[in-house]
Amino acid sequence: MIFSLLRKPEPRRPAEPLERMHEVGGRALPLRIVENARARRLTLRIDAGGQGLRVTVPPGIPAREVDRFIDRHQGWLEARIAKVPDRPQIRPGVKVPVRGVPHLIVHEPGKRGSVTAAEVDGAPALIVHGERTHLARRVADFLKREAKKDIEALVAKHTAAVGRKAKAIRFKDTTSRWGSCTSDGSLSFSWRIMMARPTVIDYLVAHEVAHLREMNHGPKFWALCRELCPRTDEARAWLKKNGAALQAIRFE
Repeated sequence: MIFSLLRKPEPRRPAEPLERMHEVGGRALPLRIVENARARRLTLRIDAGGQGLRVTVPPGIPAREVDRFIDRHQGWLEARIAKVPDRPQIRPGVKVPVRGVPHLIVHEPGKRGSVTAAEVDGAPALIVHGERTHLARRVADFLKREAKKDIEALVAKHTAAVGRKAKAIRFKDTTSRWGSCTSDGSLSFSWRIMMARPTVIDYLVAHEVAHLREMNHGPKFWALCRELCPRTDEARAWLKKNGAALQAIRFE
């Protein structure tokens, strides 16, 4: 009995993320409440493309306090969501940018499923074969392949310049960030960046590779980033202005 009284309590496990729907400006958006042991205050974030909301809270915050926090920021949410562009659906007849150049989507169902970059009436186009129901997915797969090709080459270029190696290169469809670098040197990129200008793609890769040497956003990091990509400031401004529109495109 004495031993049981003196036994150390088991460490507290973080609460599982809570998810619910929250209405903003007439739109029902998924709201995720995440407990973070390192958080010192409540923070509210809108996912890229306005696809959802995220509240990060310190451990033990009562649900009613979280609700009051969200209510206090309802006006801010509505103002920001109102600026998020509509989510266009990939379909025949619309244009999708590839390396910043708009390409008309042309559906030719009579051939085996594939995507070919070509010209139609003198303008850039993506010729998508196969069934209509798979068209959006095939366009996404095309962008993923192009992203892998371009980004792996840029990673090789920039890692050689900084004298560091990437442990792994991964491609995801992330909504909160365009890229990331882990402490063990693994790089991740959103394949949607392939819709941006080449300069922006180069900047994103330079940004994450720079983290292999500087795992921060201090002056040394930005100096290295600009050394790798001299047009860093221009690319950052472009991505800040146009990134949400790229994230909003629907490939379902």
